[in-house]
Amino acid sequence: PDQDEAAETSVQQQHESTWNVEEPLYCWAITRMSLRLGPFVPLFASAGVLLAGNGMQATLIAIRADAEGFTTTEIGMMGTAYFLGFIIACLFTTSLIRRAGHTRVFGAFAAIAAICSLVMALLVDPWVWIGARLITGFCFSAVLTVAESWLNEKAESGDRARIFSVYRLVDLSFVTCSQLLLPVIGTGGFVAFAVMAIAFCAAVVPVSLSRSPAPAIPESSKIDVLKLWKVSPVAFVGCFTIGMTNSAFRTMGPVYARDVGLDVSQVAYFMTAGIIGAAVAQYPFGWLSDRIDRRWTLIAATSGAVGAGVFLSFFGDIGPNFAYAGIFMFGAFALPLYSLSAAHANDFAHPGEYVEISIAIILTFSAGALFGPAIVSVVIENYGSKGFFLYTSACHAILILFVLYRMTRRAVVPADQRSPFIALLRTSPAIFRLGRNGAGSTKPSD
Repeated sequence: PDQDEAAETSVQQQHESTWNVEEPLYCWAITRMSLRLGPFVPLFASAGVLLAGNGMQATLIAIRADAEGFTTTEIGMMGTAYFLGFIIACLFTTSLIRRAGHTRVFGAFAAIAAICSLVMALLVDPWVWIGARLITGFCFSAVLTVAESWLNEKAESGDRARIFSVYRLVDLSFVTCSQLLLPVIGTGGFVAFAVMAIAFCAAVVPVSLSRSPAPAIPESSKIDVLKLWKVSPVAFVGCFTIGMTNSAFRTMGPVYARDVGLDVSQVAYFMTAGIIGAAVAQYPFGWLSDRIDRRWTLIAATSGAVGAGVFLSFFGDIGPNFAYAGIFMFGAFALPLYSLSAAHANDFAHPGEYVEISIAIILTFSAGALFGPAIVSVVIENYGSKGFFLYTSACHAILILFVLYRMTRRAVVPADQRSPFIALLRTSPAIFRLGRNGAGSTKPSD
C-alpha cells in the first residue's frame, strides 16, 4: 500500500508540474483511476469469465433440453434445482471459506462447475441435468461470494461506488457476449459444453496467480429470513415475487422464444435484449426512486412489467422484432425491481442490521426463484407459450396491489434518510457490503 501511494503521489506531482492545454486535467483523473483499478483486474477477469460461462449455460441448457425432447416440466425443474443449490450455498459458504480459505474455495467450486458442464454433455438425461444444475447453483453462489468479498476487502471507502460500477459493467459485458457466442458455436454436440467448462476453469487462473493477499476470513452472520419481513413487508413480497418472475425468464425464456418461432441466433438476441433492457433502465429508476417515494417508483416499474408481459403474450409471436421489443421492455421494467426492493428495505434498516438484511434479501429472492420455473413449466404445458408472460403479469399485478395497500399503512421515508439506490444484476450476499463505507453505513463517501 505504501508503494502504491508513493507511485500515485509521484504521478500526481508529475502531471501537476507538466499540465498544459494539450494535456487536460481529465488525463490525471484517468491515470489515478487506473492505479486504483489495477489491483482489481484479476478479480474482474475471473468474475467476468465465470459470469459469462454461467450466463451461457442458463440459455444453452434450455435450448438443448428442448431439442433433446425433455418435457417443459423437466426444464422448469432444472431452474428450480439451480436456485435450491444457490440457497444451500448461502447457508454454508462462509463455513467453507473459514475452513479452506478464499482461493481454495474458489478453485474447487469452479472446477466442480466445469465437471458438471462436461457431465451434462456426456449424459443427456433430465435427472442428471437437474442434479448438475443443483450442484452448479451451489458452486456459482460460492465462487461469487469469494470474488465479491475479495472486492469488498480491497476497495477503499472512497472508491467503493466506482469499483461497484465497474463490476456491474463487467457483469453486463461478459454475459451479453456469452449470449451472442451461442449462435457462433452452436447448441448441438459437445462444443458448447466444452466452452462452458473452459470458461469455468479459466476463471481460476487470474485469482490463483494474483499477488493480492486473500481477504480476512469472514465472520459468521446470523440468518433470519423473516428479518426482511419485519423491516419491510414490501421488500419481502417484492423480492419473493421478483424471484418467481425473473427466474422464470432466465430459465424458461429460451423455451418461450423457441415456441414463438425464433431460431438459435434469434433466441440469443432475445435473451440479450432483455439483459440490455435491464441495464439501461436501472439508473433512471434508481435516480427517480432516490427523489420520490420509492414505492411509487416500484409501482411504476411493476406496471410497466405487467404491460410488457401482456404485449409478449399477444404480440410476441408476430415476428422477431415484436419479440425483441417486448422482451426489452420486460427487462427494462421487471429486472430493476430487485434493486428497487433491496433499496426500499435498506431505507428502513438500522445500523448493524445491513448484513442480516442482505442475506435475507437474497434468500427471499431465491425462495421465490424455486417456484417460478416450475410454475411456468406447468403453465406452458397447459396453456401454451402465451401463458408464460400472462403468469408474470399476474404476479406483478398482485405485487402492485400489495404495495398500494402498504402505502396506506406506513409513511414515506424522508429523502434525506434514504439509502442510495444501488443497481444489482445478479449477486451473492457479499455484494451488499460493496456499497458500504463500513458496518452499518449506507451513505457513499463520494
